[in-house]
Amino acid sequence: MKVYKPEWQCTLDVTEGPDSTDRWLTKFAWKLRALADRVDSGSRTMKIDCNVTPALSSDEIDTCLGKGFALSQNLMMQLANHGACEDVLRDAKAELYAEEQHPL
Repeated sequence: MKVYKPEWQCTLDVTEGPDSTDRWLTKFAWKLRALADRVDSGSRTMKIDCNVTPALSSDEIDTCLGKGFALSQNLMMQLANHGACEDVLRDAKAELYAEEQHPL
């Protein structure tokens, strides 16, 4: 009896800037990305390299990345909400945080 074993691989590499070992052309591309970020003011450029075997369609990859970014946005919203609540609490009940300001 033949035993079947499914095999797959997925690597996702997110880059936010050039590596010191990158070629000059790659470094130039990152300079252009940085210039675009300054023009857009407030945006952040990332390069995403995705290698999936067996191959997925670009629509499937885009859907997965979109869902991942939606999850990331949700997590950042929760952190921002918690930070805002803590700021209000620090202002309204400063005595609760008195020890943090003056440790023994």
